[in-house]
Amino acid sequence: MNVLHLPNITPFENKINSLLSKQKITVLQINLGKRCNLACTHCHVEAGPKRTEELSPEICEKLIELINRFPQIQTVDLTGGAPEMNYGFQPLVETARERGKEVIIRSNLTIYFEPGFTYLPEYCAKHKLRIVASLPCYLKENVDKQRGHGVYNDSIKALQILNEIGYGHQSDLILDLVYNPPMPTNDNFNLTPHQNQLEQDYKRFLKNHFNIDFNNLFAITNIPIGRTKKYLQNKKLYLPYLKFLEANYNDMTVSSLMCRNELSIDYLGNVYDCDFNQMEKIPATTKNGKKITVETLLELENLDIIKNIKTASYCYGCTAGSGSSCGGSLL
Repeated sequence: MNVLHLPNITPFENKINSLLSKQKITVLQINLGKRCNLACTHCHVEAGPKRTEELSPEICEKLIELINRFPQIQTVDLTGGAPEMNYGFQPLVETARERGKEVIIRSNLTIYFEPGFTYLPEYCAKHKLRIVASLPCYLKENVDKQRGHGVYNDSIKALQILNEIGYGHQSDLILDLVYNPPMPTNDNFNLTPHQNQLEQDYKRFLKNHFNIDFNNLFAITNIPIGRTKKYLQNKKLYLPYLKFLEANYNDMTVSSLMCRNELSIDYLGNVYDCDFNQMEKIPATTKNGKKITVETLLELENLDIIKNIKTASYCYGCTAGSGSSCGGSLL
């Protein structure tokens, strides 16, 4: 069901000629809150140092119960903000690992140098957490422009620390990096570069200049929501960008969309089809229109109650070119 229709943009469900259906849920992506030590220009969550919203102890307990109760959950994906700064980080990590789940931490790396968080590299290694780290370019100027002065140098130091304790080298200590394209300054838009080639460029540069190794590069398209949407609107590029994404729609990506087998949960315990719907405040609902929460899933003892995914114009960001997901390119 298309919930956001803009002029001159084909409703997404019309493009795919059907409703987008859910598959068996295997991934829980949990946004622990909006607290973050950075305020990146491309952040669709609009997180930052002045944000205070975070998980409550009550919702954390319900999430722990959810992880304990449903063996079909294979991956617990923790995000934010900086997930490490928000309440519930350690309890959710340890519960999920005790249950044998893969745990992904979406880290900005610079958090390792904040007071009270220097323990993180060793903690992540101890619990075999998969680190997915933002590094929107391998060049300093581009990173600092998107994320703030000094972020590149701190990120490099953090990656070197992770390498020293085995990340990027040991098979059970996975270190992935995330590429985000720079914001467009005019309507000469470009698709996200080919992920495999870009990964080789990253690996060559980081190895040659800093002796850094990592496992995978995830090339992610900038989805026009949050700060990205506001930036595009200020530049009068919002609709042109959506049109560009639609013009590059690739139906081969639809079967692999991340929303199909995951639930996105916010710090209040509300359930969404994906992280982007979460940020646009488009909750998942039951057949009778009732908002689904973690408590709903526990009461019904079922993670698979959503039949059709709520789509919007920004879904073209996930289906343009080679596609885009939290795990990078879809093709």
